[in-house]
Formats: sequence, structure tokens, C-alpha cells
Amino acid sequence: MVETTEEINQNFHANGLIQNSNGLLEEKLDELRHFMGKAEGDPLRIVGVGAGAWGSVFTALLQDNYGHLRDKVLIRIWRRPGRTVDRVTAEHLFEVINSREDVLRRLIRRCAYLKYVEARLGDRTLYADEILKDGFCLNMIDTPLCPLKVVTNLQEVVWDTDIIINGLPSTETREVFEEIRRYWKERITVPVIISLAKGIEAELGPEPRIITPTQMINRATGIPIDNILYLGGPNIASEIYNKEYANARICGSDKWRKPLANFLRLPHFIVWDNGDLVTHEVMGGLKNVYAIGAGMIAALTNESATSKSVYFALCTSEMIFITHLLAEEPEKLAGPLLADTYVTLLKGRNAWYGQQLAKGELSLEMGDSIKGKGMIQGVSAVKAFY
Repeated sequence: MVETTEEINQNFHANGLIQNSNGLLEEKLDELRHFMGKAEGDPLRIVGVGAGAWGSVFTALLQDNYGHLRDKVLIRIWRRPGRTVDRVTAEHLFEVINSREDVLRRLIRRCAYLKYVEARLGDRTLYADEILKDGFCLNMIDTPLCPLKVVTNLQEVVWDTDIIINGLPSTETREVFEEIRRYWKERITVPVIISLAKGIEAELGPEPRIITPTQMINRATGIPIDNILYLGGPNIASEIYNKEYANARICGSDKWRKPLANFLRLPHFIVWDNGDLVTHEVMGGLKNVYAIGAGMIAALTNESATSKSVYFALCTSEMIFITHLLAEEPEKLAGPLLADTYVTLLKGRNAWYGQQLAKGELSLEMGDSIKGKGMIQGVSAVKAFY
């Protein structure tokens, strides 16, 4: 007998824990396929849109764990074509390859090693989409990933996808999803979108308000907000891919967050679910603002523990105030929500950016896209919150 959507939903406990004794990956995939109404022989299509550090790692985690089930799932990632790899980065990439025997052997087996030798010698230009196929994210060269299926044609990769992972910076989310909407005009089924973007925009009319990435996607595509979720937590991309223990929350509608939490949960990456989309997403943007300040405090006080703790206390007080302005019953500032802010203040590109500003090694005139680091999302968030 075929189960109804309501009956399937009842199989999920609070926080996405499923009644499944062995927790096999294939069983979790089968459950999600069933829940989404996928027919036998029709693979679940998952696409990562955007190939920054976290977007690439998230797609690579899915590929590592589910990619071998080729008849049941197809996992791909989109990034823009044409971005070249400069000579210095190519030389460093060559050093990384030769320091990792497993990576070196993999490239030799795939007949892909020679191009890195040629690039090291200056005889060839590498491209970001080209090296991503071999598992190298341009913003995270020191952490090789698994090989990925990379597509540079946006229409080709999104027109029939079931699940989109938004790995774009918040500053690019609206533009790209407006383009995606053009390719979805004749769609019958409604896709599910999981946004990893941590940033916000400001809108001044008809009255001042904050616009989150899930709201940007909703406006750009017309996809119901119930089908758009946010995933965030205390996550440093390279550490998660290296299987350091981490947790996260996927936030959104009851219908989708529990089955997706179960599907995404791994032994070293625990995913819980929560219904407070607004608080988590706003905090995902606000923490980057605080991280820039934390980096500046660290640099200006010579890593004073007292100064940093006072700054953290002020940040948490302000976060509580802001969340109560934006949500009627905001999630308490505890658990993964607070830990996400804490880890971002300790480490990450925004804290690094703040340190470089304070030391005078970077200036605001240099913009918010930094070579080797990618988009510093706290910069645009400062303007929006202000």
C-alpha cells in the first residue's frame, strides 16, 4: 500500500530523527525519494549553485556519501565559467597535490596530473571550473575535495532539478535566481531549495526592513516559502570536510525540514531541524558583522582575552535585541545558534578580514571580494543593518 505524505511525515521524530535502526545511506536516500514522489529509474537530481568554500564542501559531502548510488541520485554543481587560476595559486596547488599521496594517485589515474605540472611551469592556464572537477575549490586550495560533476551552463543544470543547494553569497543570490526563474516557466513540479547563504540586504521602501536570502529566492522565483529552507550552524568548511565533528540546523516548514535533516545527517555532521527561519537566517548574516569586529578587536588588543570576552557579551546582548524586533517569538540564543556566532568570531574569512583591516593590510576601497578568500559577506551585511 502506498503511504500518504502525512503518513510518511509521521515517521519522522522531532529534530529529524527517523525510526531507522541501521541508518544506511541507501535507505535514507530511498526514504527521501519516496517522500518526493520519485519513480523507479528517475534519479533524484540535486544541484549545488555556487562554488565557494561552503557550497563546494556541502556538495562534496553529498557526493562522497550518496554519489555511488548513481541509479538513484545525480549530484552536480554549477559555477560560472572563465575564471582563471593565477600563476601563484597554480604553484601552490601543485605543492598541495604532491603533498597528498592519495590526491596525487587519483589525478594520475584520471590522467589529470599533467595539466597541473604544465600550469606550475607556466605553460598552461587553469580554470576554476576545470580544477573543481578534480576536487579543488579556488577559495580553499589546501583542502582537496572529491571529484565533482561540474556544469557551467545554468539552464542545463537547474531546469529539471529536484533540490537546489544555494551556495551563492547573499549579494549574488537574487540575480542568479532571477535568471533561474526564466528556466522554470514550464515546470510542473515545485523544487526544494536549501540556502546556505549567510547575509542580508536592506529595503527602505515602503518601510525599512531586512531581506534574507530565502526571501530573495522567494521573490525572484515565485517558489513558495514553504519549499525554501535555510541551513546554518558552527561550520568551518574545511574542518567539516576533514570530518571534524560539527552540527547544524535546517530551518523552515514542517513538511520539508525533518526529512531533509535525516537525509543530510552524517556521523560527523549532525543536522537538527527548527521552525524559526527568520531568527536563524538573520543571525547567519549578523554574525559576519560581529566577526569583522572580533578580528579588529583581536588585532588591536594583541589577542586580549578580556577585550574579546567583553566584545562577545555586547554582541550577544545586541543579537537578542535585534531578534526580538524581527520575530514575535524568536528562538532562544543558545545551542547551534549561539555556537555559529562563536565559531565565526574565532575563525573564518570575516574575522580574518577584520584583522587585516586593523593591521592596515587591507582597506575598504579594495572591496569585499578578496583573492583566495572569496566574498566577505560581513561587508554588505554591515551596510544593510546600518
